[in-house]
Amino acid sequence: MEDKKAKYTKGSESEIRKKLTDIQYRVTQQNDTESPFQNEYWNNREKGIYVDIVTGEPLFVSSDKYESGCGWPSFTKPIGKDRIIYKRDTTHGMERTEVRSKDGDSHLGHVFNDGPSEKGGLRYCINSASLKFIPFSEMDKEGYGELKCLINAEE
Repeated sequence: MEDKKAKYTKGSESEIRKKLTDIQYRVTQQNDTESPFQNEYWNNREKGIYVDIVTGEPLFVSSDKYESGCGWPSFTKPIGKDRIIYKRDTTHGMERTEVRSKDGDSHLGHVFNDGPSEKGGLRYCINSASLKFIPFSEMDKEGYGELKCLINAEE
């Protein structure tokens, strides 16, 4: 059986720089933020999975994505709490909670307490540049077939 930890490794600095676009690098490695409403997935409504752009680590599923009006992809929860690292962020004169991918340590965005109350009340506000979207129809081919059960069939 394949070692999941080895599967989601970050790679060297030079490998990361070659793999990522400028905005992907600035967001994931330098804690930058992309512009709202001008990013790849803020209004994506396709069924599938969102993975860390750096490592491929599964992070969010489309079933937990919702339109929050903030201009970035918003999710009510990650695939698993063990996939996310939470850090206190006091930059820009604000008190926030930063979220990072566990295995890749990629900056993803922030989590807020203003999400849908019926879904736990959290809003994971995530930069598209930190994510790669795998459509449901390609999940088996891309090695994420075992996670298809996490996506609502009626989506």
